[in-house]
Amino acid sequence: MTDPVPIRRAIPVDATVTRWAAPDGWQLRRFDWPAAGDVPRGGILFQGGRGDVFEKYLESFAHWHDQGWTIAAFDWRGQGGSGRLSPDPHVGHAIDFAPWIADLAAFWRDWDVAGPRVAMGHSMGGHLVLRALLEEAIDPAAAVLIAPMLGLKSPVGAGVAERVARLMRRIGDPARPAWKGHERPGARLDRRTLLTADQSRYDDEQYWYEEVPEIKLGPPSWAWLAEAFASTRAQRGDPRLATIKTPLLMLIADADGLVDSRAAVALAARLPTAQVVRFGRESAHEILREADPVRDRALAAIDAFLTAHAR
Repeated sequence: MTDPVPIRRAIPVDATVTRWAAPDGWQLRRFDWPAAGDVPRGGILFQGGRGDVFEKYLESFAHWHDQGWTIAAFDWRGQGGSGRLSPDPHVGHAIDFAPWIADLAAFWRDWDVAGPRVAMGHSMGGHLVLRALLEEAIDPAAAVLIAPMLGLKSPVGAGVAERVARLMRRIGDPARPAWKGHERPGARLDRRTLLTADQSRYDDEQYWYEEVPEIKLGPPSWAWLAEAFASTRAQRGDPRLATIKTPLLMLIADADGLVDSRAAVALAARLPTAQVVRFGRESAHEILREADPVRDRALAAIDAFLTAHAR
């Protein structure tokens, strides 16, 4: 069996990391891995979550690439290698999520690949992919939402937490960090436990931060937090959910300590084309970077879904 660690810690020799200019000129760091052979199966655009970088998903990219897919990804503006929206380079800031939808829509229009195109999003990326579908900003043959951020976990409840975030955004610098160092305040578990039970895959993130220090991001700003509560709340109440025709697969970790899995399950019930695969206590937030039993099941579900809906 091929050792997966080198796959996770090196850009493939036939892939490229370049820059793509958004319509307003903002430079986004992008990843492209063309399918081998003359007849590609199609294209997968994979978008990570808040603070993510595409290097964290190289192992999954290799899995799909081996099946004939062209793979693309880009770092959201304000994080990874796509610059910062805050004076503090360690704070993930946003005053509005709309520019991210605009970037996704423009990239999708520019992305020239043969065969069906699939949109995948993890965590915040899943929220943004679904929002782009609701706004008809993208038109994929199918979409996969992995541990999607359709609600946020909070020790005081979403309603109270949103009001606090709005207040904190108004009374001080909205770009200041909402907390220090952890994925979320009040968490009783260490960061690795919140993300994955697989220590080696968790360590990949630190490897890439040491290799490319400028891609590392820390906590969100109060403005980002207020917008995240507002955007997910609006999405859960959006009547257009019932009109989405794009085949959707949603992978949900019931024990997720970062996003609200119950909100995701409830929203999925309103999507007429959604298939849901749920994981129990065996999975933390980063399903595709979990221990092999979880990750293998997730990939098998995605493979079966793509075979059925992206041909």
